Amino acid sequence: MTNNSYLIRNAFIVNEGKTVKGNILIVDGKIAQINARSEDIPANITVIEASGKYLLPGIIDTHVHFREPGLIYKGDIHTESRAAVAGGVTSFMDMPNTVPPVLTQEILEEKFRLAKDKALANYSFYMGSSNNNLAEVLKTNPETVCGVKIYLGSSTGNMLVNKPEAVEQLFERCPTILAAHCEDEGIISANAKQYRIKYGGNPPPAAHALIRNEECCYRSTSHAVELAQKYNTRLHVVHVSTKKETTLFNNSIPLEEKMITSEVCVHHLWFSDKDYINKGNLIKWNPAIKTTDDRNGLMEALLKDLIDTVATDHAPHTAHEKEESYCNCPSGAPMVQHSLVAMLEFYHHGVISLEDIVRKMCHSPAICFRIRNRGFIREGYWADLTLVDLNSPWTVDKSNILYKCGWSPMEGETFRSRVTHTFVNGHLVYNKGAIDESVKGSRLRFDR
Repeated sequence: MTNNSYLIRNAFIVNEGKTVKGNILIVDGKIAQINARSEDIPANITVIEASGKYLLPGIIDTHVHFREPGLIYKGDIHTESRAAVAGGVTSFMDMPNTVPPVLTQEILEEKFRLAKDKALANYSFYMGSSNNNLAEVLKTNPETVCGVKIYLGSSTGNMLVNKPEAVEQLFERCPTILAAHCEDEGIISANAKQYRIKYGGNPPPAAHALIRNEECCYRSTSHAVELAQKYNTRLHVVHVSTKKETTLFNNSIPLEEKMITSEVCVHHLWFSDKDYINKGNLIKWNPAIKTTDDRNGLMEALLKDLIDTVATDHAPHTAHEKEESYCNCPSGAPMVQHSLVAMLEFYHHGVISLEDIVRKMCHSPAICFRIRNRGFIREGYWADLTLVDLNSPWTVDKSNILYKCGWSPMEGETFRSRVTHTFVNGHLVYNKGAIDESVKGSRLRFDR
């Protein structure tokens, strides 16, 4: 047998709305049989005894910033994909605001070349957009590239698209899914000026939620939705952060048929503006962490299918950078290692079911992006799997954080669940703390 042939035995398999006890046979990187009979199991196969544990499809994180190329002092494809597999994430899609920004097909393909030798998880990369690179965007291959990113609000990397004619053309002509960061730049600028005056040039971190406020997000998202409806654009609104924005989305049609979909990030479900007191700039993200009512409204919208997917917006910065004053501190924080266990904590509190966690973090990303043969536990699909122990408490501290930046906004949190094994393309990449770096992930393909 090859080195990626396994029998996962006696697991509780969480998949497609059900949890059932059974076995999974992995042969040559793929799921060969579900509930294989003993006579069908090859000799000398490696057996993973999973009694009492829960087997999920590998998490697909459609929104990360692994910082390579150009910002690798913060993180890189290798270090952050190590953290990803330790957290049960088997596939990631990385954003284009690197150095240089991904504004040509040549730069885009260079990122794929880097990942081939470095990524421990499966990967794709977004093509970036600007006010004047439409010709390059139109070359994007929908079968081999996850999507095109448009920044309608400024964030790390200065890739803001703010010329109305450029925005309209991108919505009208984008050849694949258009992932939009929605914040209104005019509102941000006006509010930032106001709060700098109010606080003598040095606002507190809590001002972030007031500068990048509800209206800033709602106005931009509503405009994006209007444009998508006008041009029949396949739009995916990333990191929705307000309850009000969720009213712009539709849950009356199947996900497979939706032209406008949306994402919430774990930190917007976990934190609220009350946490700025203790966390400060560590939870400074764009869009900002907002009110408790927004946080609760986002979870409600997720459960009602107004929001379709859960991602992280994993965005590491050094500890020194996050210790700067509010105006000098960059937005973003690392989350990819802790997204699944955080969502499982909501399960322990009775907020969301295991089946819905799998749906929103595995099935729905695969459906939204039409990822080929991943996101489900199905015979013939790639064996991207994560095994979790729901009763193995542990506390996040610097000794177990794998991000290159060495810190996490989750430090001090005790999680009841633990990822014990992660399989990528049938390879046991993560095994109770040990990481096999000999085999790399694969480039994602899309059925479009």
